[in-house]
This record gives sequence, structure tokens and C-alpha cells, in this order.
Amino acid sequence: MQLVQLLISGISQGCIYGLIALGFVLIYKATETVSFAQGELMMLGAFCGLALMTLLGFPFWVAVLSSIAAMGLFGVVLERLVIRPILGQPAFSIVMLTIGIGYVLRGLVTMIPNIGTETHTLPVPYKDMSFNLGGLVLNAEQLVVVGATALLCLLLFALFRYSKLGIAMQAASQNQLAAYYMGIPVQRLNGLAWGLAAAVAAVAGLLLAPITFVHANMGFIGLKAFPAAVVGGFGSLPGAIVGGLVIGIVESLSGFYLPDGFKDTAAYIVVLIMLMVRPNGLFGGTLRKKV
Repeated sequence: MQLVQLLISGISQGCIYGLIALGFVLIYKATETVSFAQGELMMLGAFCGLALMTLLGFPFWVAVLSSIAAMGLFGVVLERLVIRPILGQPAFSIVMLTIGIGYVLRGLVTMIPNIGTETHTLPVPYKDMSFNLGGLVLNAEQLVVVGATALLCLLLFALFRYSKLGIAMQAASQNQLAAYYMGIPVQRLNGLAWGLAAAVAAVAGLLLAPITFVHANMGFIGLKAFPAAVVGGFGSLPGAIVGGLVIGIVESLSGFYLPDGFKDTAAYIVVLIMLMVRPNGLFGGTLRKKV
């Protein structure tokens, strides 16, 4: 029973890692660059939901949907004003730019009086609810994380499989030049990819907030999501979720069965092993370009 409890805890935490890793993969597939600002976008989404619920008095579901939409719009604007002008430069320049964006976002939030420097509780209707099934305790927060992640994965699958927008984004990720010559608005799709990544990060922040509270440094969890993207395969959306689950379960088990300190390093040990055994990740493959 203890093992099952640890697995459930690891799966719920892994879902958070997987959602943030989805942002890494979405941006990488669209622009072939890595954004290290995903953790801070997640933090900003959590603060946005907190402000709408506590300061403006929005109902829970209205605040959640509004936060996701606002972060999606923020991602589009961020790509248009900051990222797009530097595209085409060396990849190192873009990586450093995204790191700088993360620091700027964290600094701006910290500067907000009485909010940015404090730890806040997100008022969700399922807070502190739990279910006891034959000695197995299931927290509502964990169940909501798993359920929301599964629903979001289904929505993204439908988007990329059945919609013209999703198919166009897949074509652009394979070969931007060929997609452009076929009449696909590649630059607009890049902005939409950043917006989608920011919206997914907001979902992760709103799911994580009831568990770890809302604070300016909660974005550092993105450092654990990056190994999840590597383990799953950096070009695979399903791989991001699977990689997140692997990292979450390994962390949960190592934190209980191994000495102190192993939990914080477990994710990076898994990455090192994966890079030695399967460098392309679980769902990665040989890079091919097609439309």
C-alpha cells in the first residue's frame, strides 16, 4: 500500500513536469530553440489566477480559463516583440535570451508590493479534500492534476491530429522553408506555438499552486521539467508526458527509499543514464525533415 501511495504521488508530480516539458517541446518543434523561461511562465500563470480570484473576486472556473487565455496571449506577444527579432541568430543567443526573460519575469513579480515576496494559497474548491479507498489515501489535488493532464493531452492530440491549424504546425516544425513555400504562415504559427506553450505552462502553475503554494520562486521547478523533455525525447509531445511521469516516479521512490539528497539529484541521474543508453530519448528518433 505504501508503494502504491508513492506511485500516485510520483504520477501527480510527474504530470506537472510533463506539462512544463510540453512547453519545451512545443517551442523546440516550432523554432528549433529551447526556452528556459517555461518555469517562470508557469509561475506567472499561477499569480495571474491568484490575482483574479483574490483581488478581482472571479469565480474559480472563470479565473482559471481567463488565466490560461491571458497567458496564451502573453506568449504570442512575447514571441512577437522579443523572440522573433533574434530568430536566425546562433542558438546560444536565443537560449541566453530566454534565461534572461525568466529572470526578468521573476524580478518583476518580486517587485510587486506585499505580493511578490510572500507565499500565497490559491483558493481552490477542492483544497484539503481527500478520499480513503481501503487504506489508500487519495488527495483531491493529486486527482485533479492527473485528470486535468489527461484531458489536456486529449485536447492537444485532437488539435494536432484533426485540425488544419495543428497539421500546419506539424508541417512547419518539419521544414519551415518548405511550409512557407506551400503558403503556410510560418511566423504566425511560431507565435501560436509560444502562446500554446505559455497557456500549457499556466495550466501547470494552476495545478501545482494548491500543492506547493504560489510564490515567486516556484518557477525553478522548470529545471526538473527539462530532464523530463530529454528523457521522453525532445521532439515528441507524448514523450514529454512520459518523461515527466518517469522523473516524478523516480523522485518519489528515491525520496522515500534512498538517503536524503538523492531525491534532488534523481532526475539528472536518470538523464545521464538515458543519454548513455538512448541519446534520442524514449520517443526520439533519427531527425528527418518532411512536409
